[in-house]
This record gives sequence, C-alpha cells and structure tokens, in this order.
Amino acid sequence: MAITKVWIEEGCTLCGLCEEDCPAVFELDDDTAVVKEGAELDGNDEDIITAAESCPVEIIHYEED
Repeated sequence: MAITKVWIEEGCTLCGLCEEDCPAVFELDDDTAVVKEGAELDGNDEDIITAAESCPVEIIHYEED
C-alpha cells in the first residue's frame, strides 16, 4: 500500500513535530502546519505515518491505496 493523499485539519498547535518527523512533506507557516505544495508522497510513507501518530491534536490524516 502507498499513501496517496495527506491533509491537515484545523486546530494545529504549531508544535513542529510533523515537520521534524517528515520535513519532505510538512512545513509550518505563520499559523498552522501545511502539506508542502508538490510534496512527494512516494517513499515518505513511514515518515508520514509517524508524523500523523505523533500529532498531539490528531489532525494529520492520510489515505492509502
């Protein structure tokens, strides 16, 4: 299985864990974490899952194919 979609719901606390766990996909902007535009999901599955599981407010989600 491969991750085909990643998104972040409202409620980010700017803890920075997602960016630390998976800098290829996530970054912090002024008031929330975002999925980088054009982020390559292939090959980052483990790090995306780690980031989602590490999120203290559980707002990072992904779909697998």
